[in-house]
Amino acid sequence: MAGEPQADCLFCKIVAGEVPATVVREDAHTFAFRDINPQAPTHVLVVPKAHYPNAAALAADPGLSAAVLAAAGEVATQEKVDESGYRIVFNTGAGAGQTVFHVHAHVLGGRGLQWPPG
Repeated sequence: MAGEPQADCLFCKIVAGEVPATVVREDAHTFAFRDINPQAPTHVLVVPKAHYPNAAALAADPGLSAAVLAAAGEVATQEKVDESGYRIVFNTGAGAGQTVFHVHAHVLGGRGLQWPPG
């Protein structure tokens, strides 16, 4: 169910402190940590603490959606990629490359980001 922690969710376990992660920032509603398989010099995942399976489900909560985007922007500033440029990516569904079904924003920066993405 949306919003409630899921026992089999890796990111719920990271938020709960049950699985270690390199934490970048945390607030009342969001949690940000470094990706274990970085695709850029800066690659941080920003998740809502509440469980939503994907970006489409998160859209039902506009306040939390805004909090995730604001946290992503704060991560970019903290990581000093806000002036050179960065990308925020949400993969929604397996066909788009989503492998953990807890919505997460990838904050990518620190190198040239070509368009279109792969």
